[in-house]
Amino acid sequence: MKTTLIGTTLFILTAAAVAFYPALNTSGSVVATTPIHTNPLIDPVRVVKPKIDVVFVLDTTGSMSGLITAAKEKIWSIATSMASAQPAPEIRIGLVAYRDRGDAYITRTVDLSSDIDTVYATLMQFAADGGGDGPESVNQALHDAVNGMSWSQDPNSYKVVFLVGDAPPHMDYQDDVKYPQTLRLAASKGIIVNTIQCGDEAETRQRWQQIAAISHGSYFSVDQAGSAVAITTPFDADLARLSAALDETRLYYGTPEEKARQLAKVEATDTLHALASPATRARRAAFNATAAGATNAIGESELVEDVASGRVDIATVAVDKLPATMQSMSVEARKELLEKSAGKRAELQARIRTLADQRDDYAAKQIAEAGGAKDSLDDKIYSAVREQAKSTGLIYPEAPKY
Repeated sequence: MKTTLIGTTLFILTAAAVAFYPALNTSGSVVATTPIHTNPLIDPVRVVKPKIDVVFVLDTTGSMSGLITAAKEKIWSIATSMASAQPAPEIRIGLVAYRDRGDAYITRTVDLSSDIDTVYATLMQFAADGGGDGPESVNQALHDAVNGMSWSQDPNSYKVVFLVGDAPPHMDYQDDVKYPQTLRLAASKGIIVNTIQCGDEAETRQRWQQIAAISHGSYFSVDQAGSAVAITTPFDADLARLSAALDETRLYYGTPEEKARQLAKVEATDTLHALASPATRARRAAFNATAAGATNAIGESELVEDVASGRVDIATVAVDKLPATMQSMSVEARKELLEKSAGKRAELQARIRTLADQRDDYAAKQIAEAGGAKDSLDDKIYSAVREQAKSTGLIYPEAPKY
C-alpha cells in the first residue's frame, strides 16, 4: 500500500469530545498542557499525563529468532496493555538490540519515542544472527540502555528496562562497564530493570536473577520461542483495513525540517502495512484508538487535528507550509477538505473502536478456553508493569490485552 502525506490520527475530532491531549515538542515530550478537545458543557481543564518510558533490550543472536518473531507480533499488544492504565499515560518505547564483539554489530539503539510506528519499523529490521561463543555483550547493552536514552526527567514517571536474552554477559572483557556499575546508575535515575530469560541456561538464570534483584525488578523465564500468546481473530483483517484508511487522512504541514520528520513517519507506516501481519496491524489499530496511542496515531504538526482543535486557523497558515496538495487551493476549499477529513476520521474511528472491543472479547474467550496465559511473555511483562507502576499512581485492570 502506498501512503502519501495524507494519513491518520485515529482521533475523533468532534466538538463534544471530552478527551484532552498535551502539546508536544519535537522529541515527543510534554511541554504544555493546553487541551485539544473541549466539551462545551464543561470548562476546559489542564491535564498532565503520567509518563511511561520502556526500553526493550533484546539479544538478537542466532538462537533468539523465536523471541524476535514474537516481539514483532506482540509489541503492539504490550503497548495497548500499558495504555490501559488509569489515568491514561504518555508512552514512549525504545530499543537496544545486542549481539557480541566480532558480530555485525555489538549494539543498535532506537531512542525513546512516542512515534511507535518508527520504532516498530526498526524492530522489523532486526533478525537473529551471530553469537556462538555463549556469553554476549550484555554489559554494553545495559550501558547503552541506561546512558544512551532520553529518559524522562519527571521524577514521578515510570522508567523501566526489559532485558531479554538467553546467554550471560561477557565478564572477561576488560574495557567495558560491568553491569553492577550500570545498575547503580540506573537506580539513581529511577530506572527499574526487569529480566526475561529465554531457555534454561544455568549461568544466565543466575546473572538475570542478580540483575533484577540489584535493580528492584522482576525476573521471569520463558521458553526459547518466547511463550507469547498468538491470537488471531475474525476482526483482524477489517481492523487492518480501517487502520490503513485512517492513515490516509493525515495532512502534515510545517517547515521543510518538520516535513522531513513527517515523511519519515509516513514511510515507517508504509513499512508496517507492507510487512506486518493483519493481526499485528489490528493490534496497532487498537493501540492507536486509545488515549495513550493518540500521539503515535497523529504525529507532529498534523493539520486536520490542529485546525479542528482550534489551535490553528487555516487562513493564517503560510502557503509554503501547507501540504503540496493544498497549496493551490482557495482558503474555502482548504476548509472544506479539512472538514471532510475530520468527518471521515470520526466515522472510521467509531468503527475501529467497535471492532477493537469485539476483538478483545473474542481474544479473552479464546484464552480462557485454552486455560489462561499465566506463563506467557505477555502476561509476565504486564504483571511487572502493573505492580511496579503503582508507585506512579497508575492503576491497571487485571488482565492484559492480546
